[in-house]
Amino acid sequence: MKSLPNRFPLPFLALAILALLAALWAGLMRLGWRLPTLTPSLALAHGPLMISGFLGTLITLERAVALKQKWMYIPPLLAGLGGLLTLLLPSSPLGPILLTLASFGGVMILIEITRRETALHTVTMLLGALTWFAGNLLWLFGWQIFQVVFFWQGFLVLTIAGERLELSRVLRPSRQQQILFGAVIVIFLSGTITTLFNLQIGTRLNGFALLAIALWSIRNDIAWRNIRHKLPLTRYIAWCLALGFVWLGVGGGLSLGFGAQVAGPRYDAVLHVVFVGFVISMIFGHAPIIFPALLGVPINFQPVFYVQLVLLHASLALRVIGDYANLHSLRMWGGLLNEIAILLFIGLTAFSIRKSLAGK
Repeated sequence: MKSLPNRFPLPFLALAILALLAALWAGLMRLGWRLPTLTPSLALAHGPLMISGFLGTLITLERAVALKQKWMYIPPLLAGLGGLLTLLLPSSPLGPILLTLASFGGVMILIEITRRETALHTVTMLLGALTWFAGNLLWLFGWQIFQVVFFWQGFLVLTIAGERLELSRVLRPSRQQQILFGAVIVIFLSGTITTLFNLQIGTRLNGFALLAIALWSIRNDIAWRNIRHKLPLTRYIAWCLALGFVWLGVGGGLSLGFGAQVAGPRYDAVLHVVFVGFVISMIFGHAPIIFPALLGVPINFQPVFYVQLVLLHASLALRVIGDYANLHSLRMWGGLLNEIAILLFIGLTAFSIRKSLAGK
């Protein structure tokens, strides 16, 4: 008998997708596309909506569903509502307050996970949750986005790195490799904290650590071995993850080589090679695992999934070239195609889920 889908997470997912769509609209405005201003200061909310409203809701929801404890649904609810209020009431502190409370709840969830299993990967994810909370606190108290963004980046990088480390246990990384991983995480956190006092030194430490994580993955992450796997879905996931690590290394190299950027095209490039090239590519790869876990509905792999993946990475390359060559039009079109790839991903994922529900 076919199991019924789990519809309970749907309202949370709806809030997350609303935050994503608003963040994408704000992103196009920041790129220079002339679009209607849906709410005052929407363009300034691009980062908070994407990081906390969308990804914060999604990540905490995934953990709440996995651990099956009712109190754990409070953080994704706060993140979803916080994103909504940030969108609708941009001049009110209520949205940022709810997002900060959501990130505190994320810390509480990771403390419980770490209590159940104290290991390098759970500690890494806990540190990621702490950087999310610290970044939201800084944002709430008026710090500049170009400083806060390092903490938001830490949230996503450490969360993904911890999850990949957990999955890499099938390769049994040596104790030496685990110590090396831990040392890189310490450098990354040191760089993130240092940005508050010396932006240039902190940025370069941060960049060195990002590059080191990408290089560490080549030997220790199973994604690189699965690129030639015989199963199409496994091979697709591996390509998503491997390309994500490539962009993480590029982002690290840019920060290490050029130092801190606080505005302008190079600031756009160094942020989006990590947030789009690494994070969104990882989402593309993990979606066939995450959504079945959330909704109890399998995602049937389709070769057309490669269209969204190729479009994402090709358009990001165009965007970065436009940034460093100071070709504004190329940067704008690269950013627009980035967002089309994300929308295509949402549409194809929804289509696959609907097809599974129809039993076809």
